[in-house]
Amino acid sequence: MYFLDGALARQIVKRTMKIIGHNINVMNNHGVILGSGESHRIGAIHEGALLAISQQRTVEISDQSTGTLQGVKPGINLPLHYKGEIIGVIGITGEPEKLRSYGELLKMTAEIIVEQANTIEQAQWHYRQKEELIIELIKTEGPFTAHQRNWASQLNIDLDAPRVVALIKVQADEEETAANSMLKQVLHLLENPSRGNLVAMTSMTELVILKPAFLDGKSWDPSLESERIDQLLARLPKALVSRLKISLGHFFPAAEDLNRSYQTALETLAIGQQMQPQLSKYLYEDYSLSVLLSGLKDNWRGKELLSPYQALLTADKNGQLIKTLTTYLQHFGDLQRCANVLFIHRNTLRYRLEKIQRITGANINQLDGLLQLYIGQVMLNKTN
Repeated sequence: MYFLDGALARQIVKRTMKIIGHNINVMNNHGVILGSGESHRIGAIHEGALLAISQQRTVEISDQSTGTLQGVKPGINLPLHYKGEIIGVIGITGEPEKLRSYGELLKMTAEIIVEQANTIEQAQWHYRQKEELIIELIKTEGPFTAHQRNWASQLNIDLDAPRVVALIKVQADEEETAANSMLKQVLHLLENPSRGNLVAMTSMTELVILKPAFLDGKSWDPSLESERIDQLLARLPKALVSRLKISLGHFFPAAEDLNRSYQTALETLAIGQQMQPQLSKYLYEDYSLSVLLSGLKDNWRGKELLSPYQALLTADKNGQLIKTLTTYLQHFGDLQRCANVLFIHRNTLRYRLEKIQRITGANINQLDGLLQLYIGQVMLNKTN
């Protein structure tokens, strides 16, 4: 059953008193005055309202009958209905003969206000529930639970639909509320039209989007997703785009792997911002190796992989050897092309490469040694 509250009662009083020049009282289904043009009456029991509720009819109170009822003045009291139930009473203060023509109009107005308020409340509840479900799905590993499936069913969300996670972050400054306002602009564009997106705000400056993965209706195509992101950016004000960062995670065929897709979107965003901060869009496919290796940084295996390259970073004070190694890797060990790009003689290049080998202990003439240095470079996001 729907219950009137004080805020809604006051809203009804404010709006209906604009229609006629008489005092309006709004009582709940226990006869308590929740809203009134005579504020000192709020909280009192209105016996005329109790009579209207118990007899389920309009009750008129004349000057003569006010003496037999407590907390009343002359007027008309009409039961308010919502979905077939009496939820309260609206009362008009004044002579009943003069007010009868207004009664049904005010009753209808009040019931429309109640219905609108309930519709808005239900929409807000639905949106909050959807946000909470989305956040739970991206934070939970493993198969969907029966609770999650039931929750999604109530919200008309198909959990088995193939989806991929994207993140949108607005760079905050001293005005975090301004960043939040910008993010709401983006949210509005994502939901109008929605195209099946499930969107939730995870913070004042961050949105997570569970996007339908098959834009062509058949298969996963990152290039189509990239085009869709470009279209979104084109719809936004330039001032907003300059502060916006979007990352697209990896698509996993198993629907319950949304958490993994979310983690790859997070890592892609972090790595992309570090490597290419001037960009607004970061795709997992462009940073996949860095993302896959990032989880090893705090693991003993990762530390072992990093140790040769870390030794080189420590020893190379002016960055000359790092630059040489990067160029060497970029040209797949082609000594002449590497020397040309660095504007040095091949013998100078050989000397530097030998020095790199002495410092790192990695044999760059063998795939294992060269690969370990490359992995170390990728793990520390030093490829650019």
